[in-house]
Amino acid sequence: MLLQITHDTHYRYQPAVETAQHMAYMQPCSHATQVLLDHSLLINPLPAQTRSMNDVYGNTRCFFSLQVPHAELSVVAHSLVATQSSPEVQSSIAWDKVREAFRYRAGAPFDAASEFLFPSPFVPRHSEFEAYARPSFGCGVGLLAGTIELMQRIHADFTYASQSTQINTPALQALEQRKGVCQDFSHIMIACLRTLGLPARYVSGYLLTQPRPGEQRLLGSDASHAWVSVYLPDLPDGARWCDFDPTNQRWGWHAPGEDYITVATGRDFGDVSPLRGVIHGGASHTLTVGVTVQAANETFATPDTGPSLWQSQSSSQSQSQSESQSSSQSQSQSQGADLPIRSAS
Repeated sequence: MLLQITHDTHYRYQPAVETAQHMAYMQPCSHATQVLLDHSLLINPLPAQTRSMNDVYGNTRCFFSLQVPHAELSVVAHSLVATQSSPEVQSSIAWDKVREAFRYRAGAPFDAASEFLFPSPFVPRHSEFEAYARPSFGCGVGLLAGTIELMQRIHADFTYASQSTQINTPALQALEQRKGVCQDFSHIMIACLRTLGLPARYVSGYLLTQPRPGEQRLLGSDASHAWVSVYLPDLPDGARWCDFDPTNQRWGWHAPGEDYITVATGRDFGDVSPLRGVIHGGASHTLTVGVTVQAANETFATPDTGPSLWQSQSSSQSQSQSESQSSSQSQSQSQGADLPIRSAS
């Protein structure tokens, strides 16, 4: 598939922000089933400084700073990505064998996947996660089979409810209330796997959704998405991560399907928040976010409701992005003016 993504973030501040520094994770990556063809980031007002770099996990991030007072900030990311379906995954290694392989032993060779074994700010270690995961991981059960079953159980047991959680809602609370959004389901699944001693990481990206029959796709009506990646050590070297989406009960090698676009991977949402920063000023703010994912050359309708449609990115990280950025407002945040930062692989 050839997919176009527009991710539009707009802040309004009162009073104006004096200075700000931001970090954006909005550039899709390239991997075995996905190729980034073009990407640009339009920032208004004009930043005093911009710099693209790779983080410790290989994600591309863009830093920019604003040194002029501004009452509004607009950041618009445009991307063009080619995707393809992934081959069938063949893995039979038992989950408990993988757990034993990742137990600490002095002098053992380092495996980079071990970085995703430990608790992180949004993914704590707790016995309740292990208790929930255990029915899917009996003695000798294959890691792939157990992970698929765990994904299916989360999909069946949990209710998808937009606005039922916030960015700072603990994963344990979401586990207890059995409802949340894709970010919560991903954090819960990762916590379950890590508690069993299995490497698992968080994936941020987008998913092509389909409008209802007879309706056109609405501009800005899509959302960011999140899912889980699990390490299968019996796959070929360099191709050992397999992705699972508990929200939609789909999975596949490198991505759950050709309608998924991967942006970044990390320990949890905090590592790959689409936009975060530190601001001086701007005591109160209004954030609007709109995402459009469409097949190339597809037409879409402009919503009649105006900016109100963009107030929420529905169920995924639109909510997460809004709340994550809101939480940093007390110290600093924002960015600046129609400066295109363009890259392509």
